[in-house]
Amino acid sequence: MCQSKIIDFFHQKQGIFLFLIIFMICFSGTYKLSGQMANESYKIRKIVIDAGHGGRDPGTSGKKVKEKDVALAIALKLGKYIEENLEDVEVIYTRKTDVLIDLYKRGDIANKAHADLFISIHANSFPNPRISGTETYVMGLHTNDENFEVAKTENAVITFEEDYTTKYEGFDPNSTESYIIFSLLQNSSLEQSLDFAGLVQNQFKNRVNRIDRGVRQAGFIVLWKTTMPSVLIETGYLSNTREEVFLASETGQDYIASAIFRAFRDYKINIESKSNFSHMITEPSILFKVQISSSRKQLDLNSNLFKNYTQVQEFQVGKLYKYAVGSTDSYEEIVRLQSEVRKDIKGAFVIAIKDNEIIPLSEALNEINK
Repeated sequence: MCQSKIIDFFHQKQGIFLFLIIFMICFSGTYKLSGQMANESYKIRKIVIDAGHGGRDPGTSGKKVKEKDVALAIALKLGKYIEENLEDVEVIYTRKTDVLIDLYKRGDIANKAHADLFISIHANSFPNPRISGTETYVMGLHTNDENFEVAKTENAVITFEEDYTTKYEGFDPNSTESYIIFSLLQNSSLEQSLDFAGLVQNQFKNRVNRIDRGVRQAGFIVLWKTTMPSVLIETGYLSNTREEVFLASETGQDYIASAIFRAFRDYKINIESKSNFSHMITEPSILFKVQISSSRKQLDLNSNLFKNYTQVQEFQVGKLYKYAVGSTDSYEEIVRLQSEVRKDIKGAFVIAIKDNEIIPLSEALNEINK
């Protein structure tokens, strides 16, 4: 099931990119929900709520309301629901007023806060005024023209920013190639993002009686470099007269915000219960990885050096920093991964990890063969 999802998601990519992604997600083991979960019982403590657009960027518009205003109203209501009902969760907003925040800064806010979830709230538009309903996006490669058009529309906000081509590393909002390249950079939290997106759509459909347009994937800059589960929610179509009236109303905004809140509450319960379960499972005493680089200087895990890989892990050994990919207790599996990585990095080799430290490979093999 896991493998088929990844293949569908990256159907335009082959070779080492696909192999690494499949391997690291499918074979990392149930004992490792995330780096933090592996060491302690994981709790969701911080959520970043992002109201799309703002300031001189109105987003899309209906006959009477603008997307930026609808998004902000729902974001503030959602935050209030969380603050009043989940006292252990800190709510952080990218904006609380009608101001324009650069897209890259929105992700930075979440990353610097070490948030556990990022939610970007928007409203949609379509030439056909009869189209209505909600959809929730996760970061990925668009699989149809409609998803691509939504992503292009939301990403067009960068043209309001000064020197956007430099800020976004030459990204072109209208170029398919640009989307393919950066969609590969954010998939370490894909499964959790999909889980939360599904809960949101379920609440919209069953509790708010909205038309369910499903969970979708597309390349949104605002989700690009977030390091936690992240979604972009299209709360409805302002191009549809009925839906515009609903989204502009206090009641409609309350319904939408409360639906997202319930989805977040359920997601929090699910993640924390899985964490508690995984915490009780004995971790393998030895894990194997493939070392791909070492340096006397600490490297940025988001640098272009690692652009072909996901879930790169750093180890400090004396004055050296070593970087590895993959994670399995099977020596046979790691040898297969090593062969694939060597197609890209000739000097890649297998290392053994025990208690989060590198140990001699011979020692590890002797121990697992006892």
